[in-house]
Amino acid sequence: MSDYIARYGVYLREEKHASENTIASYLRDVRQFESYLTAAEEEPLENCLQVHVEGYLVYMQGKGKSAASVARGVASLKSFYQYMISIGAMDQNPAKGVTPVRAERKYPEILTGREVETFLEQPQCVDAKGYRDHAMLELLYATGIRVSELIALNLDDVNFSAEVLRCTSRGRERFIPLYAGAVKALQDYVRDIRPQIILSNDEKALFVNMNGERMSRQGFWKIIKYYQEKAQINKDITPHTLRHSFAAHLLENGADLRSIQEMLGHADISSTQIYSHMVKQKLKDVYQKAHPRA
Repeated sequence: MSDYIARYGVYLREEKHASENTIASYLRDVRQFESYLTAAEEEPLENCLQVHVEGYLVYMQGKGKSAASVARGVASLKSFYQYMISIGAMDQNPAKGVTPVRAERKYPEILTGREVETFLEQPQCVDAKGYRDHAMLELLYATGIRVSELIALNLDDVNFSAEVLRCTSRGRERFIPLYAGAVKALQDYVRDIRPQIILSNDEKALFVNMNGERMSRQGFWKIIKYYQEKAQINKDITPHTLRHSFAAHLLENGADLRSIQEMLGHADISSTQIYSHMVKQKLKDVYQKAHPRA
């Protein structure tokens, strides 16, 4: 692997404060391009030209890669080569003029209000696991935080008297209000359940698994899938689904985009505007189905 790729990873982590998932994705894309160049006996990464990137785009399309995967791969290379220019390793970005076929926009899965209620009702507060799972799902829908943020929460991130959650992610801190149901679910868990399952009183994690250790991403994924099956909701519910539903439902009920952007922790409002498009599309669909002259 080129030393430039390793240095690029350090740059993404320490200077751009990118998430670990983003870093892994970018580095994987660049490594795959390097492997392509090596197999084709082309120029090394630091000497390649636009024609090589265009050839790689054709290669990916020929391998049956989706338009979204091709677009992401080109975006990763543009970012990598911009970094190469910034450190003086290259004069021009060979990926700059490469434009992949525009990927068809797929909107994320959104639960209806009734589906959310059904889903949140699934954990039964009859044992430690039920109380914990109920608190986690309520908190996720109450705040719209990412799963990585949920499992990184510590006990002192919840202010019960102010009914506010502090979320620190990617070097930024934000405060998100909590509705009464989420506050009660958290209070019940923290007061009655968490002390029973933590291994040590020094444990800082808000949510722990049944072995008393901080909840993992994989562990939470299994919890989501278990309750999806139990609720018999015919949609692909992922840990991100409640985040998307949180934003869409706020927008439907009159919240402004800037406030939603702040709560979601989006650096750019363009990331938040997708929910506006979704709500408009939903209204259009309702109109087409319900209007007698449509």
